[in-house]
Amino acid sequence: MSTDTLLYLDNVTVSFDGFRALNALSLFLQAGEMRAVIGPNGAGKTTMMDVITGKTRPDEGKVVFGRDTDLTRLDEPAIAALGIGRKFQKPTVFEPHTVWDNLLLALAGDRRPRFTLWARQSSEERDRIEAILRTIRLADHIKRPAGDLSHGQKQWLEIGMLLAQEPQLLLVDEPVAGMTDAETEQTAELLREINKTRSVVVVEHDMHFVRALGVKVTVLHEGSVLSEGSIDHVSNDPRVIEVYLGR
Repeated sequence: MSTDTLLYLDNVTVSFDGFRALNALSLFLQAGEMRAVIGPNGAGKTTMMDVITGKTRPDEGKVVFGRDTDLTRLDEPAIAALGIGRKFQKPTVFEPHTVWDNLLLALAGDRRPRFTLWARQSSEERDRIEAILRTIRLADHIKRPAGDLSHGQKQWLEIGMLLAQEPQLLLVDEPVAGMTDAETEQTAELLREINKTRSVVVVEHDMHFVRALGVKVTVLHEGSVLSEGSIDHVSNDPRVIEVYLGR
């Protein structure tokens, strides 16, 4: 394992009632890399994310983050505190609160909600929120209630709320599901921008979007890696065509 490996899954197996959701899965992610993970339903994509974030414990194998932290020994809050942030498919934002207040609530640190919104923000906090707003394309919407945003904008806001927690690694689950073409394109730009300073794993079905990301692709099938490489490489792999693209 090289010294700049950020995440290493080694022979990870997870079974549910006899069904192998992950089958001796091994995967490396370099520090600073963005990786797209694709595959048919039931391939193990969500289970892989669950294992990385501590939601599911593997039956076998280990998951190493950074130099030597075995994530399988930690619970979800401890893993989040290490700097691993996860965005689920359905956005969960505080709909009655403004875009700005959603980001303020999400800032790293001990922020008990009943004090947060009335406490004075430091200039450092304001600067951080403004920088995140520029990244997530919502600088013109700071006073809007999150509930009034479009579906795509809610997804961006939730990505911003993750960024507020200063993660080293972002796990993003189907970020463009339900988005317009324009929003999909902007989301690819947004993730490429985030990738300049953090590592990103994107689980996605939309092949046009994966192509727009322009990153290494891992194809999962039946809980293992079926193929890996550029989008052109995996798209032309006969096994990938058979189990995934040809349907």
